[in-house]
Amino acid sequence: MTVKDDSFTQWMHREEIAESMIPIIGKLHRERDVTVLLHSRSLVNKSVVGILKTHRFARQIAGEELSVTETWPFLQALTTLDLGPSQIDLGMLAATYAADDRGLSVAEFTAGAVAGATGANRIERREPRDVVLYGFGRIGRLVARLLIEKAGSGNGLRLRAVVVRGNADRAAGDLVKRASLLRRDSIHGQFRGTITVDEANSTITANGNEIKVIYANDPSEVDYTEHGVKNAILIDNTGKWRDRAGLSQHLRPGIDKVVLTAPGKGDVPNIVHGVNHDTIKPDERILSCASCTTNAIVPPLKAMDDEYGVLRGHVETVHSFTNDQNLLDNYHKSERRGRSAPLNMVITETGAASAVAKALPGLRARITGSSIRVPVPDVSIAILNLTLARETTRQEVLDHLREVSLTSPLKRQIDFISAPDAVSSDFIGSRHASIVDAGALKVEDDNAILYLWYDNEFGYSCQVVRVVQHVSGVEYPTYPAPVD
Repeated sequence: MTVKDDSFTQWMHREEIAESMIPIIGKLHRERDVTVLLHSRSLVNKSVVGILKTHRFARQIAGEELSVTETWPFLQALTTLDLGPSQIDLGMLAATYAADDRGLSVAEFTAGAVAGATGANRIERREPRDVVLYGFGRIGRLVARLLIEKAGSGNGLRLRAVVVRGNADRAAGDLVKRASLLRRDSIHGQFRGTITVDEANSTITANGNEIKVIYANDPSEVDYTEHGVKNAILIDNTGKWRDRAGLSQHLRPGIDKVVLTAPGKGDVPNIVHGVNHDTIKPDERILSCASCTTNAIVPPLKAMDDEYGVLRGHVETVHSFTNDQNLLDNYHKSERRGRSAPLNMVITETGAASAVAKALPGLRARITGSSIRVPVPDVSIAILNLTLARETTRQEVLDHLREVSLTSPLKRQIDFISAPDAVSSDFIGSRHASIVDAGALKVEDDNAILYLWYDNEFGYSCQVVRVVQHVSGVEYPTYPAPVD
């Protein structure tokens, strides 16, 4: 047999294993609320090639490729356990097992590693929590996609309603147009599943999830109880109100908490999941998920401060254009943003640097920031220039950030890539808050410059959903547990 034939035989063998994984992963998710991960990437609803590619991507962060032949025994072992709701990382199981010297079988090791999700320790499945989206623009529709995707088990979060501007005299076909925007996206592609529209009852049904579309121009116009919504978390995607007084208008019968997808003002807590989400008080009813850029820079900033200490820093964001800008030159209340977004680089301000203090109150360093909007529709990069409390080397920082992305509590926020020819479009659809570009990192003595890619639409939406899961009590623990 030639080497070429042997490689193809191995590929077909891995395909066969991946095919066998799919029904097990799906059954664990639907019946037990168990999400199977690979280095923090979900394998739920992945195709055969998708599973194989996710395994191969491990070489970018772990340094070597991970094969389905290595993770398959651990997945099989999970099927023998009485698991409760949880997230189980096959990549971490394989890595920690390889480093274990107790001579345990895969089944014995797996049972011990996920013991917190079995027997008397396991969490009971919870009743679904209602969610309402107020606003259905770029972030609103991506959050909707994520909520629908995560509703596969029938537990957790349930998208019940979407509130959009308008009234009973809306134009014919309005609902069909809104459903079409959910179904097709020029950047993020087709919706994965089926969508049907019932104009008579003003509902969109996506993958079996019936979503009521409510037309209103003000929170006071909506009676959520009329639509069967109860104890819901409302996600405000409009940014119209950012302080406690304005957002409190949403707290009506049927609505229990409000989450803002923009930086909050005044005493509204700004939450970056992975960094300060555990500071949310149980009785807090209004909170903010800060901005996409704040979510991108705060996790790596914390990782660097924890290890090296940060004395001061500056962040320059090269940001994709947004709906706030004009297609062609026209009046805009802000300076420069009135100039054509697709034709220009536009210097503008960013509040991300000042927002760091809210998310990382223990950071003593002064962080400054500025921004340039550029003619790409999605994915941005933050250049974080830090003065550290001690000298270090480029390799030491790379090793630290790689390890953080693999094993720390920040592994869902920070990703790591070493591809030499990575460009912005490679990160469309990334579920991480930011991705460290290893090739671009610069370190000299006590100065470190990090280049952090981030999908300012989808990655940020994932962070929003994580916060909502946390305050809803449906954010299940991950096994093996991340290393602090």
